[in-house]
Amino acid sequence: MKTGLVVEGGGMKCAYSAGVLDRFLDDGISFDECIGVSAGAGNAASYLSGQRGRNLRFFVEHAQKPEYMGFSHFITKGSFFNLGYIYGELSNADGDDPFFYARAKENPSAFLLTTTDADTGDARYFTKEDMKPNDYRVLMAGCAIPALCRPVELDGRKYFDGGVADPIPLQKAFDDGCEKVVVILENPRTFVRQPQGLKPAYHFLLRRYPKIREMIDNRHLRYRETLKRVYEMERAGKIFIFAPPEGSGVSTSTKEVSLLQKLYEAGIADYDAQREAMLAYLEE
Repeated sequence: MKTGLVVEGGGMKCAYSAGVLDRFLDDGISFDECIGVSAGAGNAASYLSGQRGRNLRFFVEHAQKPEYMGFSHFITKGSFFNLGYIYGELSNADGDDPFFYARAKENPSAFLLTTTDADTGDARYFTKEDMKPNDYRVLMAGCAIPALCRPVELDGRKYFDGGVADPIPLQKAFDDGCEKVVVILENPRTFVRQPQGLKPAYHFLLRRYPKIREMIDNRHLRYRETLKRVYEMERAGKIFIFAPPEGSGVSTSTKEVSLLQKLYEAGIADYDAQREAMLAYLEE
């Protein structure tokens, strides 16, 4: 039986999935295929490389550094999140917190990183084989939030954050033959996505990418349909879900250490509370 793991993105809200994934490492839980979206892909990468605690450091330590994110980077480089720093300077072999690429590559689990083609709006799933030591541009591409970040060029094409095209790649996991899938969401179960604000601003910033602009206009509708299907599949016993608690106070760009630490610990606590139920689901 092939098992899958889907880790949704959400910027700093992914402190929650960092906690769940660290407990997977504690218990030696693995999956045949892991699909990550945006910051969820970054978390999944550290999980596959066996680097417990690394994701938490990015949220509560590295994110506090001025190089990590901010409007100064947006003004000077066109990107609010300094992806070259996060997945380059910090993550390279000589960085402050290197990603153990060799371990991830040797891990028998397949790893898919979700991106969105900037011209067509289609999802493209890169793999860990598309990464090389000290070259993690596929992670940068998958985390390049439209309007807040410039797209990243790979193989002559430009890509944005995978959450635009496929925020919860559940169907991709089933299409790949997974029979049991665990999903880690970025928002509480009561979350209802609203239309994107600041429409004139992002329309201007994305004037070269009309398809992406159109997809963001309708993103709330597509996301609501996606979540509807996700919860229907959970009720049918086809997937298992971890979702963060209500009222964490953490947004995509939160830098408050106490809130991020608390959300990480919520991931730990939720795993511990649902561990036996998840194992029973996987072993059915």
